[in-house]
Amino acid sequence: MSLFTWKPEYSVGAPVVDTQHQKLFRMADDLHTAMAAGKGKDHLGELLDALIAYTCEHFSTEEAMMRKTGYPGFAEHHKQHEDLKRQVVDFRTQMTTKDAVLTIDVMQFLSDWLSHHIQGSDHQMADYISKSHAH
Repeated sequence: MSLFTWKPEYSVGAPVVDTQHQKLFRMADDLHTAMAAGKGKDHLGELLDALIAYTCEHFSTEEAMMRKTGYPGFAEHHKQHEDLKRQVVDFRTQMTTKDAVLTIDVMQFLSDWLSHHIQGSDHQMADYISKSHAH
C-alpha cells in the first residue's frame, strides 16, 4: 500500500486546491513507487525535482487565495510552506552533493507532512476563504 493515497477527508472544498492536492499525492506516490522499485538516482532526482516545482506552484496558488481574502493565518501558513520547501530542497541538495539516497523515512516525513498540513492548516484556510466569499 502506498504512503500517498488520497482520501476524501483531505478535501478542503476548494476545487482548485483539491485538484492540486490530488496531483501532489500522485506525484509523491510516483516518487515512492520509483524508490521502492530501486530506480536510479537520476530518475528519482527528476521525479523529486518535478514534485518540488509543482509544490511551489501549489503553494503560490494557496498563498494568492489567502492574500486575496485577507486570511489572518497567512504568516504562519506561509512559514509552514517555506519550512517544507527548505527541507525538501536541502534533501535534494544532499542527494546531488553528498550521495544521499531517498529513504522510507523521507517518504514517511513527506506523507505525514502532506496529510497533517492539508487536514489542519489547509482546512482552516479553506474554511475562512469559503466564509469570506459567503458574504
